[in-house]
Amino acid sequence: MTTKWLAALPGWRTLRKNPRFRSLLGFEETLWTRRIPDERTRALVSTLKPETLSALEISGARWTDFGFASYRQTSFPAFDICNEILPERFDLIICEHILEHLRSPARAAGNVLRMLKPGGYFLVVTPFIYKVHPNPLDCTRWTEQGMRYFLQDCGFPLESIVTDSWGNRACIAATFRKEYRLFNRYLHSVEAEPDYPMVIWALATKRLE
Repeated sequence: MTTKWLAALPGWRTLRKNPRFRSLLGFEETLWTRRIPDERTRALVSTLKPETLSALEISGARWTDFGFASYRQTSFPAFDICNEILPERFDLIICEHILEHLRSPARAAGNVLRMLKPGGYFLVVTPFIYKVHPNPLDCTRWTEQGMRYFLQDCGFPLESIVTDSWGNRACIAATFRKEYRLFNRYLHSVEAEPDYPMVIWALATKRLE
């Protein structure tokens, strides 16, 4: 099922820029691939009492208004997580769709560990089944199991790491056809097929010292 007929409507290009109009058609301001991962990672972080946390987001600004006690954002190339650390220490560090683009993700995770306070949290979100998308590199994919062992090898205790994933074949097929960039609640299934994860995520906790 497609929405190609909509593109033929008079004034469609103007209407499609209106968020209220898009909402009436069933579209939400998120990608289909991110709809469930966004919902579940935010629910996960909500259990950590975000109003008490100092947070750092690496090369992103999607958590700006989440209600943290303090929030800071960094971006590449001004800050290179593979080769630098900040002087501050944080309760939570977020890397969404970053690690897959790094030549040295283990070094980056090690630097995250150094910037966390004892007992601090590291949230990772990364694709598994997804087309190659260099930015400027695209190097690595992990399963949930692979991410748990990766984070353990980087210094996080295995028992502290929780993971989850979401994906289905319909979303995978649409993504590879470059269709359905915005999620539509009337058209797009959010059913999970565990053997076809598009996105995986993990929350790891630094040891108390």
